[in-house]
Amino acid sequence: MFFAPRVTATPLPADSALHGHMKRGDFLDCYSVSSTTSPRAAAEIITAFPGWAQILVRLRGLITTPFGLSQDGPDAADKLGPFPVESETGTELIAGFNDRHLDFRVSVRSEDGVVSLATWVHTHNMGGRLYLAAIMPFHVLIARDALARVARAPATPPHPA
Repeated sequence: MFFAPRVTATPLPADSALHGHMKRGDFLDCYSVSSTTSPRAAAEIITAFPGWAQILVRLRGLITTPFGLSQDGPDAADKLGPFPVESETGTELIAGFNDRHLDFRVSVRSEDGVVSLATWVHTHNMGGRLYLAAIMPFHVLIARDALARVARAPATPPHPA
């Protein structure tokens, strides 16, 4: 019998590099699941969106293109999906970028048999606040599904930093 992995809302670990981005009023959420998958491998699973999420991403592109929002993220030597990798250690990978309407980063941590996915967003204007409110229900579904996929994947060894 198949049991869905238990994905839970958790606080961002105190030593996460994502704390360095935090400003008053910013959005932050964090979900965790049992897994020994490395941060890089987990991030690769997370950014390999399933078909239903790819449809939502394409729809987002159609809606936001007239507003000049980035569709593929900025150029970078190291990217996971559209997200440039900002930093990587043996326990945490931070990816994301700044756009006209908001700045965002995701943290993928793997430590002590737990993989966590945290999302930080700092909005710049009303457009950013409206965008964040509009995508929030989808963000939660995608984040929780992503971690469930991580939990079902075979464990990987840590990636050297």
